[in-house]
Amino acid sequence: MTLGFGDVSMWVLTIACADRPGIVHAVSGGIVTAGGNIVEAHQFSSLDTGRFFQRIQIETAAADAESDRAVIESALAPVMDRLRAEWTLVPRDRPIRTLVLASKAAHVVNDLLYRRRSGYLNIDVPLVLANHPDLEPLAGFYGVDFEHHPVTPETKPAFEQRVRDLVEALDIELVVLARYMQILSPDLCADLSGRVINIHHSFLPGFKGANPYRQAHARGVKLIGATAHFVTATLDEGPIIEQNVVRVDHTKSPHQLMAIGQDQESSTLREAVRLFAEHRVFLDGARTVIF
Repeated sequence: MTLGFGDVSMWVLTIACADRPGIVHAVSGGIVTAGGNIVEAHQFSSLDTGRFFQRIQIETAAADAESDRAVIESALAPVMDRLRAEWTLVPRDRPIRTLVLASKAAHVVNDLLYRRRSGYLNIDVPLVLANHPDLEPLAGFYGVDFEHHPVTPETKPAFEQRVRDLVEALDIELVVLARYMQILSPDLCADLSGRVINIHHSFLPGFKGANPYRQAHARGVKLIGATAHFVTATLDEGPIIEQNVVRVDHTKSPHQLMAIGQDQESSTLREAVRLFAEHRVFLDGARTVIF
């Protein structure tokens, strides 16, 4: 069912194609032909890749939402064929089916599930899958199913196959690594390309391994931040979706630095997930276009 306001339905159209003259005119004409009204539009032509990206929010009469969708798709299909475009048309308010992978850290998982329950984040989380049992009570508090399977070199292939099975069985559109402290295999990265978001602190590659905040304290770090990015086979180097930073000083203890860092991780991951859920993130080679 498409959600809308009053007697209208709201749709999001996304387009990615090779740049050329006349794209905006052709797409707008198709929408008008279908009886749609454009209420928000963003576009970008990438000089680096020669690609064109567009996100359009469309309003239609809501008497028969699926009929509206069929009419819009019928009007746009010839246009998209001529452009050889990758395109989607989705209900604006349909929650994105999201699988959360976790380990022991609770802060990012708690933030995502709280925002989801409060209606601030348009995702549907059917399951939290973890390699430790620690977060089962937290998932249960939010009414979300929980599974845990220990991950060792011997069991990692089975765990990743479980991820694939869940993606298919639960119609998962997005996988979020909510401080899931395991490296995904290149095969799984390829299978879920453009659909996995990771979060990590801003100290990489300088402070690796255990206790990065204690290392930061020892070095007198003045900035703490976090980066959310798509996962690729190259560790922590996927296209960046969102970053944040906050200033700190010598008065902060390692424990305080960790608390500040965890806040940054939570807010940064949340924003990246929001942008994805609202269909505002486009891949443009090694970087992203965000509307």
